[in-house]
Amino acid sequence: MQNLRIVIVTGLSGSGKSTVIRVLEDMGFFCVDNLPIVLLPKLFELCSASLGEYSRIALVMDLRERDFLKTYPEVIGRLKEQGYQLEILFLEASNEALVRRYSQTRRTHPLAEGCGVLEGIHKERQMLAGLRAMATLVIDTSTYNVHQLQGAIREIFEQKPIGRKMNLTFLSFGYSRGIPPEADIVIDVRFLPNPFFEEELKTLPGTDTRISDYLIRIEETREFLERFYSLLEYLLPLYEREGKAYLTVAVGCTGGRHRSVAIAERLGNLFQEKFPVRRRHRDLEASP
Repeated sequence: MQNLRIVIVTGLSGSGKSTVIRVLEDMGFFCVDNLPIVLLPKLFELCSASLGEYSRIALVMDLRERDFLKTYPEVIGRLKEQGYQLEILFLEASNEALVRRYSQTRRTHPLAEGCGVLEGIHKERQMLAGLRAMATLVIDTSTYNVHQLQGAIREIFEQKPIGRKMNLTFLSFGYSRGIPPEADIVIDVRFLPNPFFEEELKTLPGTDTRISDYLIRIEETREFLERFYSLLEYLLPLYEREGKAYLTVAVGCTGGRHRSVAIAERLGNLFQEKFPVRRRHRDLEASP
């Protein structure tokens, strides 16, 4: 059972579950869509007996299965007690993004019968709140196109599975475009001098070494990195002890182009020997 990797893909209708399961299938996962949850224990029992063939399983489970909401807490709880390590990937998106997707595809929301799409989305969000709270990873797909979501899933699930080492993401962003909803820890670095106001630096991205060199020469930057590193060094093992499989540290500045990018890169370098680390710069290309 320790070698059996199990990913349950769930979340809001229209959030990208079909895209995710196709990517996982391409990555070699044995995939099942809309499996009745009562059959989960039997499926895992069969797969455990033939680990060579089915050592990685991905399942899409959601409201299409009639008894899903009633039985998932008991079934998942029992499987965890038996030693199965489950990764629950919950996909969501903003109301605006979901309404737009349903409008573009002309599909019918499963809970919109007798009401509008937006009402159906609100209802589904409330019904799945408990499952979202159980998730090991939540991804907001509002700003992703299909190709970006595919890339994010490949990057995440090529990393070490749950139970070995927590996967750590340093995510830069601009406050002008909002705080990333997937963030577990948010730190604001707008107190640092802004390279945008330096003529020779303003057009450079934060990944350029000239930006990081400019910032690291400032005493406040060095002291901040030392203090924040110490805080994370204390916190991260505690999150890992509580079973957190993925953790996102979001670093924000005004536009998401200079300071947040450089600091996220530096933090990634500091922790890459201790955790599987990935870096993501949400607003770098979108920034002026």
